[in-house]
Amino acid sequence: MLANISTLYIVAILIIWALAAFTVFFVYKKIALPPEKGTWKETVLYIICIPLIVIGIRGGLDESTTNIGQVYYSQRQFLNHAAVNPVFSFFASLEKTQSDVPEYHFMDETESQDIVNSFYTTKSIQSDTLLRTKRPNVVIILLESCGGIFTRLEGDPNIMPRLNQLMDEGISFDSCYANSWRTDRGTVCTYSGYPSFPTTSVMKMPAKSSRLPGIAKSLENEGYKTLYVYGGDINFTNMRSYLISTGFEQLIWKKDYSRQEQATAEWGVRDDVTFKTVRQLIEQPAQEPFFIGFSTLSSHEPWDVPIKHFPDKTLNAFYYVDQCIGEMVDSLKQTPAWDNLLMILLPDHGVNFRDVDPHDRRRNHIPMIWVGGAIKEPKHITTICNQTDLPATLLGQMGISHDDFHYSRDVMSKNYIKHFAIHTFNNGISMIDSTGHAVYDLNVNQIVVNESSDADRLIYHGKAILQNAAENLKNIK
Repeated sequence: MLANISTLYIVAILIIWALAAFTVFFVYKKIALPPEKGTWKETVLYIICIPLIVIGIRGGLDESTTNIGQVYYSQRQFLNHAAVNPVFSFFASLEKTQSDVPEYHFMDETESQDIVNSFYTTKSIQSDTLLRTKRPNVVIILLESCGGIFTRLEGDPNIMPRLNQLMDEGISFDSCYANSWRTDRGTVCTYSGYPSFPTTSVMKMPAKSSRLPGIAKSLENEGYKTLYVYGGDINFTNMRSYLISTGFEQLIWKKDYSRQEQATAEWGVRDDVTFKTVRQLIEQPAQEPFFIGFSTLSSHEPWDVPIKHFPDKTLNAFYYVDQCIGEMVDSLKQTPAWDNLLMILLPDHGVNFRDVDPHDRRRNHIPMIWVGGAIKEPKHITTICNQTDLPATLLGQMGISHDDFHYSRDVMSKNYIKHFAIHTFNNGISMIDSTGHAVYDLNVNQIVVNESSDADRLIYHGKAILQNAAENLKNIK
């Protein structure tokens, strides 16, 4: 440490520390330690300090609590590590041990690896080309909670009419399923093609998530300018550290908007405002080619949106987001930016709604739609796939290696022959393939939903994937 800082810096820090210590001691001695016993001044001081200390420990009043990822600012991990407060890091590490990584032992490690190797391939053997160009400008919009139950895939087509329209105008992956049930997990699944876990969030583990592959990192290596837009608190669940570590050079989030815009919704900046930001970035790019990641926010409880189209506030929120999507697409179609644009829309996860519960297959069925002038022609792809398959499929279409994405499959490749989707929920897994759907509860260690003609085999393969992925996570250093 001494070799990397100047003598003047050390002296200045010591002087500041001494002055601060003296000031605190002087104030405490004058107010809290009078000659007599405790006074009303002392009582008032303690009462005032209690909430201030709690707020300080928490790290403020925003949604996120203090975490290591708050100080991440560079794609050079050395600089991020140097920015971390060493005392905070030490105490934070006391509660984070190797036991935080889940362990599953359903079978021999060799057997689980063999099963995973037979399912996941990292090479693309193209059988069909979806794009007109190998280097389009790419935008991925992660639609908060927007499961297929709010589209014609599994529900009323009138809830999100513009999204349904885009399914026919673009390339629609009609049998895509979410890997998880939470935003932090779904984000990692989407951009890193990495599995989700029943009881562990990889995003909340900076030492692990910072070493994952990322679409942004792969495109940055190809000369792309990368940035991320999010209307909420980018520090929530260590989101900042994950995004920066996996290749996003610039982050635009709640603090980059005015106070008035920050107050437009419970969770942060309302979607119509952030959609406008994304549209401007596309129409007036600082550099091309570019890659933009964007997470929407308004289709989340408490469903506070500025329009009232449906009496049900949940449906109303999704209709509002749908209108934001439609308005942006209509606007971009009138500009030259549309010609070389590939826009990918998919949810981070589904939600429970009315008769759709966590074990219902429909809950995790999500739309994935590719639109823009860069696509060759409209198409409906019915192959069963996962959210995690986006990185390999996208990079495969662009002719970019995706060897680092071990759990992502190129859905358009000739060697994708074992079609299935896996989903994890709170201490459980579900599997879907051509034989049907099965759900396994790890709390009771048994199949709780059997809608498959071969449920035992289906769940056995799911266990193999879960065990292998947990072992992989443990070995990330």
